[in-house]
Amino acid sequence: MLAGKKILLGVTGSIAAYKSAFLVRLLIKEGAEVQVVMTNASRDFISPLTLSTLSRNPVFSEVSTEESWNNHVELGLWADLFIIAPASANTLAKLASGICDNMLTACYLSARCPVVVAPAMDVDMWHHPSTRRNLDQLKQDQVSLIPVEDGELASGLTGPGRMAEPEHIVRYLAHFFSTNESFAGKKVLVTAGPTYEEIDPVRFIGNRSSGKMGLALAEELTSRGAEVYLILGPNRLPLPDHPKLKVQPVTSASEMADAARKRWPECQIAIFAAAVADYTPATRAEQKIKKSDAAMNIELVRTEDIAATLGKLKEPDQMTVGFALETENEEKHALRKIKKKNFDFIVLNSLQDAGAGFQHETNKITILTADGEKMAFPLKSKTEVARDIVDVLEEKMIKRIKE
Repeated sequence: MLAGKKILLGVTGSIAAYKSAFLVRLLIKEGAEVQVVMTNASRDFISPLTLSTLSRNPVFSEVSTEESWNNHVELGLWADLFIIAPASANTLAKLASGICDNMLTACYLSARCPVVVAPAMDVDMWHHPSTRRNLDQLKQDQVSLIPVEDGELASGLTGPGRMAEPEHIVRYLAHFFSTNESFAGKKVLVTAGPTYEEIDPVRFIGNRSSGKMGLALAEELTSRGAEVYLILGPNRLPLPDHPKLKVQPVTSASEMADAARKRWPECQIAIFAAAVADYTPATRAEQKIKKSDAAMNIELVRTEDIAATLGKLKEPDQMTVGFALETENEEKHALRKIKKKNFDFIVLNSLQDAGAGFQHETNKITILTADGEKMAFPLKSKTEVARDIVDVLEEKMIKRIKE
């Protein structure tokens, strides 16, 4: 998938810069044409001569020298993709702010191609609110992120912050080019987040769902060309400004059901990633309920099962994907839901698995299909999990077209 692709590689001042040599070598081996641009700080970690030799092209680190002016605009227009690996915390901040004080940031502002960053930094820098804000801004600017990996860091600490291994980056880029428009022309409904069921004007019944998994799915689908209708429960997540992503905020299960029923007839695919409340108060108090010494009972009634409703309305050319978060007899319960709700496949995760479920950056899933397949995946970031789910969805979609 990388043969003939023009890859502009940006290298910044991080100890992980030594990995850029391996990355260049792998990209060349895959048939890509590579040009390298470096920050001044990166030259303290790896020699430009090394990268020039491996890429078979001159390496640029200055906008101008005594001999010539290096055309950052030309490089930005030349590339099919600009990847910055490693991307230091300092460079991420510059990109997010539009600061243009070196050859690499000048190329970034000139690039008309997709831009991908592979961050590398220490664990505390990775978790710092400034870094999180910068990454959120870059996502809004349509910059793709290759997730950091977890392990021993140069400081001696252990945790997230390692730049992805060169082999993983190459696999990501190959996947990027192979799937970029595979869902073009498809309309996909995605539900995400919790629902809040009001007891009175200040209290509600809810759950711990953050909406991260649903948002990751929406981002992955739009990156592959789909038009996505995201019906999103209450959350605090930054939302990307993507022309193919339409977000409808809702609060309660009934609001989510109404929005889903309205959109479903025009969609080919629905993914039910929301954690919809199963019960809602039978009545809502108009005023705040005052505390008393007596016990309080709240009568609850069942909410509409959105996935089951849409499953009954599903036409032969439509597909549905469900989620099951279980604590016991996981596969048995998930298989029952496939049949009951007419899913094409279900994504199962268990609260027994560390790092899975609500309020985590990671998830560990098993996919069970209506035709008896079972696919288990290791613990991954939710971005990577979304990619795995959409890969399976794409495979099923292609198979159905062939049949």
